[in-house]
Amino acid sequence: MKYAVILGDGMAGYPLPEFGNKTCLQLAKKPFIDELAKHSLVGLCKTVPADFKPGSDVANLSVMGYDPALYYTGRSPLEAASIGIPLKETDATLRCNLVTLSEEEPFAQKTMVDYSAGEISTAEAKELVAFLKEKFDSAIYTLYAGVSYRHCLVVSTGVTGGTFTPPHDISGKKIADYLPQNAEALLNIMKEANRLLSSHPINAKRRAEGKNPANAVWFWGEGTKPEMKPFEELHGKKGAVISAVDLVKGIGRLAEMKVIEVDGATGNWDTNFEGKANACVDALLGGCDYVYVHMEGPDECGHHGNVAKKVYCIEQIDGVVKTVCEKLRAAGEDFALLLCPDHPTPIALKTHTADPIPFLLYDSRKAAAPAERPSTSSATICHVERSRDISTASQPSSSSTDTPAGNGALSYDEAEAARTGLFIPKGWELISLMMKE
Repeated sequence: MKYAVILGDGMAGYPLPEFGNKTCLQLAKKPFIDELAKHSLVGLCKTVPADFKPGSDVANLSVMGYDPALYYTGRSPLEAASIGIPLKETDATLRCNLVTLSEEEPFAQKTMVDYSAGEISTAEAKELVAFLKEKFDSAIYTLYAGVSYRHCLVVSTGVTGGTFTPPHDISGKKIADYLPQNAEALLNIMKEANRLLSSHPINAKRRAEGKNPANAVWFWGEGTKPEMKPFEELHGKKGAVISAVDLVKGIGRLAEMKVIEVDGATGNWDTNFEGKANACVDALLGGCDYVYVHMEGPDECGHHGNVAKKVYCIEQIDGVVKTVCEKLRAAGEDFALLLCPDHPTPIALKTHTADPIPFLLYDSRKAAAPAERPSTSSATICHVERSRDISTASQPSSSSTDTPAGNGALSYDEAEAARTGLFIPKGWELISLMMKE
């Protein structure tokens, strides 16, 4: 039995009044996924537990079957693992974004113009980080370059307890109310980095080209070295991850999973969707039992409020699901496929929410079975009414020919997932439902 997770980061959201109160999932043309929904279990799952912020770190851990209460120690240590930073027990880490701030003075009066500095290229970013390392690296602080705008700072003293805000949560806002608290030394680095970067030749060139300059750094995602149980030990399956972002690759490395690199994977809407689909199939046919395919594009588009590109990403994910299903069927493999986001990233909010996510769970062995809702001994399932007014899809037919192996959904979107009444309250137990024999 093979298991594939197709994770469209942040692809769920809220209805858009300007688009007939449809969500991006409802606007997207995804014929293969919507047909698959009729033969699948479709429902809602709570991937972000109470008292946790709705970050991709917590949510991806949940979908991968790790209880955040047991395994989460902060976002940046997961990314540090992907970069290959050797952390000591006494180290603390922070995510370091290259961002674009407005030009006002003093520093606190600036606005967060762009949390990704115009999706700065990795080559440009590495040069800027190398420049900053010369200024700030010390016995206490060490900067490490990552991918695009995503980088890491290690603090050797291991002191934590600061208050930090993700920059993608404050797009278009004055930064005064969101500057680091109880972390004066880090705030001073941010101020000085802004002064140094503003006149850097790379940023002069970017301005001349009409691009947002990477004229500042922003620290957030504080954490300490995590201890994670290997995926195979926890779930009894040989696992692999496919992603362009350090966060998910870091989870994979800490879980001792195979981390598969795909040419052209960008972590945005222009990623190599088909390459990821083919890499997933190759891994499953090449000895892996479970492959987690993560696509960051919908989330990035949600943060930028870009409806067209978010819809485009979802439509490309339809092709990913089709490729994986058709190639596994052609190879004669029995398989289960889970399609879901980690969390919603509504266009109107341009940030994450902790709302339950819609999921689709397809089992190739049950594709021709009569419609029924299976029980599970390990995953806690209950049925709830939807708590948010999301646009209502067509009512399903009661005929078993419409839902031969599913639980009544006629498409895959937030409204249909809510209407089925299937709800998984603990996100890390969703994998138990997927792997139930």
